[in-house]
Amino acid sequence: MQLFSTTRSKAIPIFFVTKNNLKGWISGQSETTKRWLNSSKFSGVQGEICLVPEKNGNLGKVVVGGSNPIEVWDTGSLAMKLPKGKYVFSNLSKQSDLDKAILGWALGSYSFEKYKKREPIQTKLYIPPRHDRRKIMETVSATFLVRDLINTPTEDMGPSDLEKASRALAGRHNAKIKVIKGDKLLSANFPAIHAIGRSSEDLPRIIDINWGNQKKPEVVLVGKGVCFDTGGLNIKPASGMKLMKKDMGGAAHVLGLASMIMGLKAPIKLRVLIPVVENSISGNSIRPLDVIKSRSGKTIEIGHTDAEGRVILADALTEAVSRKPSLVIDFATLTGAARVALGTEVPALFSNNDRLAECIVGSGKTQQDPLWRLPLWPDYRRHILGKVGDLTNSPETGFGGAITAALFLQEFVGTQIPWAHIDLMAWNTNNRIGRPEGGEAMGMRAIYHAILDWV
Repeated sequence: MQLFSTTRSKAIPIFFVTKNNLKGWISGQSETTKRWLNSSKFSGVQGEICLVPEKNGNLGKVVVGGSNPIEVWDTGSLAMKLPKGKYVFSNLSKQSDLDKAILGWALGSYSFEKYKKREPIQTKLYIPPRHDRRKIMETVSATFLVRDLINTPTEDMGPSDLEKASRALAGRHNAKIKVIKGDKLLSANFPAIHAIGRSSEDLPRIIDINWGNQKKPEVVLVGKGVCFDTGGLNIKPASGMKLMKKDMGGAAHVLGLASMIMGLKAPIKLRVLIPVVENSISGNSIRPLDVIKSRSGKTIEIGHTDAEGRVILADALTEAVSRKPSLVIDFATLTGAARVALGTEVPALFSNNDRLAECIVGSGKTQQDPLWRLPLWPDYRRHILGKVGDLTNSPETGFGGAITAALFLQEFVGTQIPWAHIDLMAWNTNNRIGRPEGGEAMGMRAIYHAILDWV
């Protein structure tokens, strides 16, 4: 990742201004700079860029309109938009502001090039010695991993491919990995994962990664790994199926988060559990009103075959709490109801622990990686009770779908072990500065820092 330079020599300065301080900043500049900014009608609004030449015509400085205080995405377009050369942020004296500017620059350099090559980036940014280069590189690498995994179509990111990606990550960090797949899921007592994934030629499986100091607090990450979701026999319409390569976005997030944790050697004992399936259609697909067993012993009545994510998570969460860890966090592209409530850009947070929820929300604000808490409203539990099985995966009420899905998951976690459930889109529906349309890491940086605060 050739985004950064270790030397400042010949670096072109970038100056940040806001609408409020623009006049004061301009007063200290040369007459040439003043005239250029005036003729360019530069106003200092967020995202505005002005290239100021030297007398010889070469680029002398860059002036960027930003937020007050600075936001991560203020710099998200610079790596791709600026002319070829080396640059340095010149007037960011606060370490936190510089950290955000550098992170935004790096995250904005992303493009998905597995199938279509782009023009290489011709810019580099100088990072001063006081900045934690390793932390920024691990954060950016983890984010790009999440984006790449989600953007890759299922033809090349089915259950077997997701396993390969998991093995590659574990190998890079000397983590232990175990995979149980196919009919062995039944003998190992993961029947719900098997039931959902048995209809695909690419066998269902559960991936189990372990890393870190055995004496440290254990944190378990669980990610929904539905590599493609047709909806099963309750088949989705074409419009609903188009983006279903992203239904393994939860798995992508926990792999990205694990990459950060292991790469930065966080002081925890880490476990990653990913139930991986393709929700296909064949002669042995589960049917509406089938009743399947789960690892916990509770039976699940299939009200709708397109509500399969919570079913495979049931087995994974049961295993997640089995060693009584200090913390369990799951990521899942679980419900459209969460998107209706919060839109596509803000993940929904559910938790059985108020202090944990406050920690995560606070971290989201600090890291500018927001999440919003929704309630585990106990009175709605009546909606997830089955008529024939213990639970139903699809309540008959058409309301509160994100809440009832979270309550369903809580049945397999309980109330004693601190747990957070992240229901997220994992996809940018359009291009924004630093965040191109496609797969996206949402809440990952916030959760990383929340974990460090929690343990």
